Amino acid sequence: MQQHTIAAEIAATGVGLHSGVNTHVRILPADAGSGRYFVRVDLPDLPIIPAQVAAVNQTVLSTQLGKGETYVRTVEHLLAALVGMGVDNARIEIDGPELPLIDGSAQVWTASIAQVGLVSQPVTNSQRNLAVKEPIWIYQDDAFVCALPATETRFSYGIDFDLSAIGNQWHSWSLPAELEKAAASFATEIAPARTFGLLHQIEYLQKTGLIKGGSLDNALVCGPEGWVNPPLRFANEPVRHKILDLVGDLSLLGTFPQAHFLAYKASHNLHIQLAQKILDSGF
Repeated sequence: MQQHTIAAEIAATGVGLHSGVNTHVRILPADAGSGRYFVRVDLPDLPIIPAQVAAVNQTVLSTQLGKGETYVRTVEHLLAALVGMGVDNARIEIDGPELPLIDGSAQVWTASIAQVGLVSQPVTNSQRNLAVKEPIWIYQDDAFVCALPATETRFSYGIDFDLSAIGNQWHSWSLPAELEKAAASFATEIAPARTFGLLHQIEYLQKTGLIKGGSLDNALVCGPEGWVNPPLRFANEPVRHKILDLVGDLSLLGTFPQAHFLAYKASHNLHIQLAQKILDSGF
């Protein structure tokens, strides 16, 4: 069995979507078996927050991990980039409470990982990539997310919005078994998809203390007359971004079980509930 870490340090600085706070991130190589984990270097004793399902403590418009009173928010894009590019072990140092949104996608992270490359790490007791044997479902009203038995690992997502520029969109993406092919596919098909917001919701979200760092530079915005800041990178960029979020949230399992992950109108909260239910099933 082999795991992988990055071959050299990666760094980025930017504003957090919800906090509006600028933070600096350093991603460093980590030992085999240590997993992906965050270190709040701005706090005494350098508290460590593991990128695990058990550490999730909030899922309002992003995924937040915490340990005690220490937390780090909006982790899903970076975690998706790491798992999508095949990075099993990484030490992620951050000097604030929220990951930089950068351009609203995972493209910068994946490009940086590709640039430094990976290092193989032989391991003797690696968790096996087990297969889902029975359907596992989580739903709320007409929204759902599930893991179905499958012959490959695949992510399929559906969204439905009243705004005609978005409408009903579906996309399906399979994760190739070979590391190099998986990384290349993720980097081109999923990572560039940016987060998006609805014009009529922005004022309300800002009044409730959210999206303080949101701008037309780091998020697509859609209104009744169409996209405020085109062009899109894909015709169905919004639903591809939802797959990005799902990949990031399910990365908290450590590795993906072989399954077809299928979601419709879901949320970070439903993603994490599915991850917990997968763990409860014995994964």
